[in-house]
Amino acid sequence: MTAVPQPIAGRGVQLRAFRAMCERDAWVTVRYEFLAFLAQALLQPIFFLFVFGRVLPEIGSASVSYGNRLMPGVMALTLMLTALQNTALPLVIEFSFSREIEDRLLAPLPTWALAWQKCMVAALRGIIAAVVILPLAAIILPGGIHVVGANWAAWALVLIFGSLVAGVMGLVLGTAVPPNRISVAFAITLTPLIFTGAAFYPWRALSHLPWFQVITLFNPMTYVSEGMRATLTHQPHMATGFIVLGIGLSLIVFGTLGTVGFVRRAVE
Repeated sequence: MTAVPQPIAGRGVQLRAFRAMCERDAWVTVRYEFLAFLAQALLQPIFFLFVFGRVLPEIGSASVSYGNRLMPGVMALTLMLTALQNTALPLVIEFSFSREIEDRLLAPLPTWALAWQKCMVAALRGIIAAVVILPLAAIILPGGIHVVGANWAAWALVLIFGSLVAGVMGLVLGTAVPPNRISVAFAITLTPLIFTGAAFYPWRALSHLPWFQVITLFNPMTYVSEGMRATLTHQPHMATGFIVLGIGLSLIVFGTLGTVGFVRRAVE
């Protein structure tokens, strides 16, 4: 791809271009891809909730309350995977096969803003998928869900910043991995991400496995899962300060790496 000179435009023009690109991507999602998007984002979480939250308690292999303990982690898992995949996969396609990124680079925007536009659209998809988990869990889990006393304002902040963290992680993956290796990269990345992200267990419960408890601290999803527990339930959870610190550092580190990688790929 040849380098594209950045057009000089005022802030107002740049904001209108940014908004127009976000609106275009949102319209495409709603008009042409919505059912496929929901199937991709919700199929796995639905089976997690059904098998672990309903089937296992009914056959006596788990407690009846396990579904409610599981629900915040499944929501975090849905949020992270949806935003990550919806950033990484389109980038791989646009940088290699469709070359659609070349058209976007002609927009009156700095190159780094295009990277964050991608992340924000993917983050919005992640938020939608995670929110849909609440009514689904109420239907699937025996006895519904118990969110009395939930801090909805803090939960919304966890949704927003957690989805952005997943988006910039997808930005790193989508710009750092060659197209012919992306399937391998997903296989290697997603499994550890899912099972070391405190989605199926509270982080504090790992105190008897201190080595594994330390490993989970390197997974950004751990802080999002714990943030969901802290805001939606009364389950034991990581200290709020560490949750904020973990999400903030993840956003800065992966955001910087992803933006640099996107700019590098864009000018190659």
